[in-house]
Amino acid sequence: MKRIVIAGGSGFLGRILIAHFGGQGFAVVNLSRSEAGSRAGCREVEWDGKSLGLWSHELEGAEAVINLAGRSVDCRYHERNRRQILDSRVESTRVLGQAIARCTSPPRVWLNSSTATIYKHTFGPAWNEDGEIGGTPEVNDPFSIEVAHAWEKELNIAVTPHTRKVALRAAMVLGQGANSVFPVLCRLVRCGLGGRMGSGQQFVSWIHQADFCRALDFILVHDELAGPVNLAAPMPLSNQEMMSTLRQLCHVPLGLPATRWMLELGAFFLRTETELILKSRRVVPGRLLSSGFEFRFPTFRAASIDLLAASES
Repeated sequence: MKRIVIAGGSGFLGRILIAHFGGQGFAVVNLSRSEAGSRAGCREVEWDGKSLGLWSHELEGAEAVINLAGRSVDCRYHERNRRQILDSRVESTRVLGQAIARCTSPPRVWLNSSTATIYKHTFGPAWNEDGEIGGTPEVNDPFSIEVAHAWEKELNIAVTPHTRKVALRAAMVLGQGANSVFPVLCRLVRCGLGGRMGSGQQFVSWIHQADFCRALDFILVHDELAGPVNLAAPMPLSNQEMMSTLRQLCHVPLGLPATRWMLELGAFFLRTETELILKSRRVVPGRLLSSGFEFRFPTFRAASIDLLAASES
């Protein structure tokens, strides 16, 4: 049985990938900071995300390793959290590279998480993988760009000549699971708070969880896809349009807008950062489309209709 190793698969994305690959007949191993054991769809092996150990034997002969490890960015960016966000990504990537380099029969493919936030804040043309990378003075903090740079640099310097490396520059993944943003947005709409956020003109890049899983399937079998790959639907939209679409689908005629100062106040009490809302991310999947990938949910409306139907069934 072919084996896929997922590092840090205990969160929202990990759970959907474990179910997805398990349903395809793969043996799935989740490298977790929890004690070793088993849970639905996978076998769990303990690791600390920064040092070599017995877990590295799981990579021998694996079809692929998928690294999702990293502290959540849904927090206040004070010094301690910044260090944890950066270190958890860089250290896990570094030690996976070391483990792969030691394999006699290394994984065929290494998919390492990155982020569509790596691209510059823009209201102009959409960015494909050749898009401009840089700081975000409009949202006052270049920290997320610095993290993305360091994350991908660690992947790029890993010496794995027999393992294809892909940086997954993922946009917001829409799903119905715990820690997905989609149910949160729907709750805001149904509470009458589903108006534009800030100016509402900032672009939102996103991908339906089914297309996220299908895109990984596609990358695994397309050897020409190495280096950065954007995981985003081909039609980003403005925040104002996104919230308007959700209000229509949830049959809520009005939604109170949130000004920037209101978002700053709310972010303080929720212990998060407004950059997650205010940065304009206009990202398109250039390499996936040029390689022939077809999205099942190319528009936000289609994705939302599907997810709302699933929540009601």
